[in-house]
Amino acid sequence: MRLDVGRPWVALGVAMTVLVVDVQSAPLPTDPLQRECWLASTRERTRVNFREPTGVDFSNLVRRQRVRSPFQVDFAIRGMGVVPAGKPLEGAGHHHILINTPLPTDIRAGIPFSDTHKHFGKGQTGVALDLPPGRHRLRLLFADHEHRPYFVFSPEVEVEVTGPRTAQPLPITRSNFRESCAAWLADELVRPRPPGEYVTVLNLRDGEPVPSPFNLRFGVDGFGVCAAGQTAERTGHFVLELRQEGRAARRHVLDNGATQLNLDLPDGRYALTLRFVDTKGTELLPAYEATLVVAGQNVL
Repeated sequence: MRLDVGRPWVALGVAMTVLVVDVQSAPLPTDPLQRECWLASTRERTRVNFREPTGVDFSNLVRRQRVRSPFQVDFAIRGMGVVPAGKPLEGAGHHHILINTPLPTDIRAGIPFSDTHKHFGKGQTGVALDLPPGRHRLRLLFADHEHRPYFVFSPEVEVEVTGPRTAQPLPITRSNFRESCAAWLADELVRPRPPGEYVTVLNLRDGEPVPSPFNLRFGVDGFGVCAAGQTAERTGHFVLELRQEGRAARRHVLDNGATQLNLDLPDGRYALTLRFVDTKGTELLPAYEATLVVAGQNVL
């Protein structure tokens, strides 16, 4: 994945004091240069990975990325599902971030708890990391209910923390569009989300044209994901609904704990609803509503 833009939310100050934010139906940028920059990355942000049926990766980080701290890190898992720690379930597990440390060599031992081994045993789909200036090596590692690695892991990503985050976004200029666009995308890609409890689509904005087939990635803040077959407090799973006038609704229930979905749709406009529900189908959070615009077909 090349550099792409991140979240649509308003800029946060270092103290993260901006709490009242509308995270629903996030629009495309209104600034012409930011919009051009964002739309140039649509295909890469939504690209379907056909090469690795099972894998884990960072949704919003690439090698040698320059970031301001704190920065958002989002997780993606393919071919398996998410379930909290302590909940045994075949084909499911939870995420860990390894910071400046190698992969463990003992496949029988659990991942240790330390500053260099971050555990996300509540089924989280992302985190805001606050690291000191300098270069840092990050890797995702997926593990079972006892923190024993499946050895499903991401490539190691080296990021450079350039300093503290400010409320001001990085500028884009026409005279130096390519470089300034790349810097803006890299910074926006990891802009921390505002505190709160909500469900959201991570890699596509409201009304953004996207060629098919494409990949959608989902996130939930304040709750964790738990695949069917287990239960845990403050957890649920995603349900995606797509509606088009005159046609039957398409409904995708991700009760296997999946956090992303590949879609192949004909051109047109769709009403998209992303829900987060418990094992009984009861909604745990307000639904995310947006317009999905499929425009063009990728040649595979």
